[in-house]
Amino acid sequence: MKKNNSWILKGGRIIDPANHIDRIGDLWIRDGRIVEPDSFDPALAETVNLHGLVVAPGLIDMHVHLRQPGNTDAETIRTGTMAAAAGGFTSIVAMPNTSPCADNAATIQYIKEFAAREGVVKVLPSGALSVGRKGEEMSPVGSLKAAGVVALTDDGSCIQNNELMRHVVEYAGNFGLPVLEHCEDKFLAGDGVMHEGYWSVLLGMKAMPAAAEEVIVARDIILSRLASWKIHIQHVSSAQSVKMIRAAQADGVRISAEATPHHIALTDVEIKKFDTNYKMNPPLRSEEDRMAVIEGLQDGTIAVIATDHAPHTQTAKLVEFDHAPFGIIGLETAVPVALTELYHKNYLSLSQVISKFTVGPASILGIDAGTLSVGAAADVTIIDPDCEYIVDVNDFYSKSRNTPFNGYAAKGRTMATFVDGVCIFSLLKESEPEDEESK
Repeated sequence: MKKNNSWILKGGRIIDPANHIDRIGDLWIRDGRIVEPDSFDPALAETVNLHGLVVAPGLIDMHVHLRQPGNTDAETIRTGTMAAAAGGFTSIVAMPNTSPCADNAATIQYIKEFAAREGVVKVLPSGALSVGRKGEEMSPVGSLKAAGVVALTDDGSCIQNNELMRHVVEYAGNFGLPVLEHCEDKFLAGDGVMHEGYWSVLLGMKAMPAAAEEVIVARDIILSRLASWKIHIQHVSSAQSVKMIRAAQADGVRISAEATPHHIALTDVEIKKFDTNYKMNPPLRSEEDRMAVIEGLQDGTIAVIATDHAPHTQTAKLVEFDHAPFGIIGLETAVPVALTELYHKNYLSLSQVISKFTVGPASILGIDAGTLSVGAAADVTIIDPDCEYIVDVNDFYSKSRNTPFNGYAAKGRTMATFVDGVCIFSLLKESEPEDEESK
């Protein structure tokens, strides 16, 4: 089953938002491509009955930390891509905060070569906006583009110098590279560890105001208009940020945004547990902010759901809350959380949820993916939208376990993942992913 790349995926509910398709039918895959049935010899393919399941374009996660090169104790390209496959993702954008930083062509080339050898899904590298992600000097944008990056970002850091940021956005536009922005005014954020609000006061914790995000969102809207180029706001968490982005889009500004499953599902009330698996940046915010994010997803202001998969070792997280690193993993919980919190609570239709993982990121990145069009690469995700199960970190393929969703009662699950027509993950049969040792 692992090597075969010709299939008849029979009787599933085919949902392809890019082509406005939502119907029961069969999908034909020959030699790793989606084909018409009249050019197909069924004797050369394996048939899988998918009655009651959803057949979707391969999901895209445009915000993933693979940690390699560098912190391979937390994650590797191998384990990270296995986790992506288990989550239903066929393409992932790797963030540049590696060691060494992905701010040069040589590091990008290393990531691409290692991913081609060890990865099981498509790894699309991003390059740093500034040298060393220090916000002091622009990265060599042209050589990064030539090396094959799909976007530029200092994710985890934010350029504070407005003049430098303007020039970076202008250069990015010249080379056709979208800018993915971690919005944080470091002076307003200070050394805060959670959202500034009722619970930070009650718990006596150092806090980050939502304004730390909103100030940079406002700046980036201005710079996007000035440079007439795409800036994509990562992990939007504030109600005011959503409001500003919505207004800017209505005014024709080339600004887009993503939300994470944890900002969709959780609020700062969780911090009272003092569990460092609830510590992330931007932090979990108020219920008002959470609902504003969902409203942004509903009206299209937020076109993408991305995980911000940020693995850390158990040792790193097993410290006092103030001293723990920010970040949680999310590749293997994104689909269950999104379906449970958005689809089953009637905020979004199934097609709308899938579009946030396919059409949205593909359009922003300008990549040929996220569709089941005839002739397209057979990147396909099979989903059971009604599967009820309890999330268990012991079943994860990621090397790390830092998730707040362990024990979460989910409704909806990835059942199989195909990359270029090859089944690399499946719960449909007794088959297991290619590398059981990577668990």
